[in-house]
Amino acid sequence: MRLVLAALLFAAAAGCGPITYINEVTRKASSDVEAARAAQADQYAPYYYTLAVEYLRKAREEAAHSDFQAANRLGRKASAAARKAVEVSIIAVRNRWRAP
Repeated sequence: MRLVLAALLFAAAAGCGPITYINEVTRKASSDVEAARAAQADQYAPYYYTLAVEYLRKAREEAAHSDFQAANRLGRKASAAARKAVEVSIIAVRNRWRAP
């Protein structure tokens, strides 16, 4: 009985990394990077946009090597950089329209 319980606990713990990856990288980070692209962050915030894109690329690469902990960490960094890129883009566009 203990062996079965230990096997179930191990199986549940092993599944957490890929599930978190789906939420952090596949859904959230990808959506945030797409929002940055839509906000023309490549033009108005190239540093943060490139940072987000490269973090997302590296997160996917780490997941391909089954390193979901690193992939999730990089996914969170990609999301943060993408949100900053959107913020900088919005400010840049707003200031562009205010200038004489």
